[in-house]
Amino acid sequence: MAKFKVTISEPETGKASTLELDGAKAKPFVGREMGETVDGSLIGLAGKRAIITGGSDKDGIPLRHDVYGGGKKHLILTGGVGFKGEHGHRKRRLVRGRMITEETYQLNLAIVKTESGTKEVKSGHRQDEAVKRK
Repeated sequence: MAKFKVTISEPETGKASTLELDGAKAKPFVGREMGETVDGSLIGLAGKRAIITGGSDKDGIPLRHDVYGGGKKHLILTGGVGFKGEHGHRKRRLVRGRMITEETYQLNLAIVKTESGTKEVKSGHRQDEAVKRK
């Protein structure tokens, strides 16, 4: 059975909370991908929606949004999730795909509110309409 530690962040207040899901409560997350929105009632927040923003497995290997599936893969990375290095360096790193499997141990969720001026982008990232680009 799947068992997850879930970190729920609320971008409006800047606060985060954690909870543990196992058994039947964790089952609805298996098979979903990063960037999908889920109903808040799955995590005890009825009336809200949350977006899956990331996670890792029991060994600390991060989920990466541009890798398909749920397995481990060695990639040559130049930046982003799973890479710490200087500009211009490339290294081979072990990452997991974006699908949540039973090997996933930790999930990151962010609360999304569509009525307060934020909108959801197809890639799963939030974009504030009030922010002006310079």
